Amino acid sequence: MKDKIRITFISDTHNKHKQVTSSLFGGDLLIHAGDMSSMGYQHEIQQFCKWFNELEDYDHKVFIAGNHDWGFQDNVEKIMEIVNSYKWIDYLQDGMFMFGKTDNYEDMIKIWGSPWQPEFYNWAFNLPRKGEELREKWNLIPTDVDILVTHGPAYGYVDRVIGRPENLGCELLAEAIKAKKPKIHVCGHIHSGYGYIFDGETHYINASVLNEQYNYTNKPLTVDWDPETNEIEFLD
Repeated sequence: MKDKIRITFISDTHNKHKQVTSSLFGGDLLIHAGDMSSMGYQHEIQQFCKWFNELEDYDHKVFIAGNHDWGFQDNVEKIMEIVNSYKWIDYLQDGMFMFGKTDNYEDMIKIWGSPWQPEFYNWAFNLPRKGEELREKWNLIPTDVDILVTHGPAYGYVDRVIGRPENLGCELLAEAIKAKKPKIHVCGHIHSGYGYIFDGETHYINASVLNEQYNYTNKPLTVDWDPETNEIEFLD
């Protein structure tokens, strides 16, 4: 029997991560779903990683890049040197992070992270919408993943800008989620998509903490999650 897990979700801090600190409750896991920076400059990523690493109230801290975080795409060797210099954080790019009280694979919580999204104003980690390259990225998602972390939302779920009627999420990602059924999908990218939807199988969470004007208005989302029943309780 797995115990309940306390998780905090944040995304799209865009160099304003220190404004979030006082709202981080602590717990088992902190997830950042990308866009830590303005343009992915080396000094921005350095400052974020230092802050993330020094947060002491979480057992595990996992993050991915977003479309603003250019360094992870264009300056990979140097940026990963920075990331790897910090002991208490884990960066995922089409990769898995697992944790648990035992080394038994079946009992471990499995987290998959990926920064890709459909083309969006020629930013980083963009691939053609509905194209084969993007489909291949989502095909990498394991079928036994518990928590899926992507920068962009799935089509139809927490993916709309206030005042605009269209859904902006990824159709192919939505298909992959329906097929692979992660228990939780967390994203950001569409700031005003901040919020939560449950479809009976997957909890969809948009954890963007900044609004469309890049002001810190949305609190980090912290939940107690039962991985056995997939029930979650939001904490104030």
